[in-house]
Amino acid sequence: MKSDRLLSILLLLQTRGRVPAHELADRLEVSVRTIYRDIDALSSSGVPVYAERGRHGGIALLPGFRTDVTGLTQDESRALFILAAQGAHAALGLDAALGSALRKVMAALPEPHRPAAELTSRRILVDSARWMPGARGSGPAEVDLDVLQDAVFADRRLRLRYRHGGDAEPSTYTVDPYGLVSKAGVWYLVADRRGAPQLFRADRVQSATRTEAPVKRRPGVELADIWGVLKRQVEDRPVGVEVTARVARDRFALFLRLNGHRVATPPEDDGESEWITVRLGYGVLGEVHALLPFAAAVEVLSPPEAREELARAAAAVTELYRDVPDAGNGSARR
Repeated sequence: MKSDRLLSILLLLQTRGRVPAHELADRLEVSVRTIYRDIDALSSSGVPVYAERGRHGGIALLPGFRTDVTGLTQDESRALFILAAQGAHAALGLDAALGSALRKVMAALPEPHRPAAELTSRRILVDSARWMPGARGSGPAEVDLDVLQDAVFADRRLRLRYRHGGDAEPSTYTVDPYGLVSKAGVWYLVADRRGAPQLFRADRVQSATRTEAPVKRRPGVELADIWGVLKRQVEDRPVGVEVTARVARDRFALFLRLNGHRVATPPEDDGESEWITVRLGYGVLGEVHALLPFAAAVEVLSPPEAREELARAAAAVTELYRDVPDAGNGSARR
């Protein structure tokens, strides 16, 4: 459409300054004659555009002329460039359209807003797809992202006190952040630790301190590159043991918060029974020990080896606490 082409010419001239007519024609896939007709149309509408002939000529706007066709504030500009991870638009055949739209918005932004918008597109990703069965993740949590975000945009190293899922106590790390990723509502910090990429769930960060040391990122490596690698590592982890269990209805919400990342298929719930049936995926048999804290509120139905593994673990705990001191006289009772 001519109106789209006129807007594209205006945005290109605002961004690039003087542009040769043949380059505009190539970019917009029209003839040079059409470009000159469009320039006449822009001039007639009050846009101070002119053409210079000769070897170093081209089409340009009068110095000092600028129009903000978006009206966006700096924060609004940054919000637009929090990109959905690759694949969200591809599924709809809109990847090319998204790229084109963002280029137009970038060109239309006031000059002071552009660096922040461009940096945001490289430091924040949103991946709305849920983790594959057997991979990590759970429901969203309220996370204070201020310090993490500050370090990401200031290009500074972070000192973290971080508790891994199977650890009772947090560990201390100094990391080089690449950015933040929201995966199905759960925020992750993507960073290098000792030069190797690693994911840190934001809701497991006990404390975070931005240091004054500049970040040390690997040359040519961007957030999207590392996220793609780490996501494949998590999702490609094989599911070695498939477990069917039933969960007491009154404990089901808590069960999902702690084990939702293990659920392989939608739970079977008739809405009436006191039990809800779930199918879970584990890498190795010993991981079913994670069900022990639910005691009798979770019963493994199959496979038999998973039931036997839990029975052995429960028997070992029972044996450990068989001699319990009597609260009254301090003596042991059996």
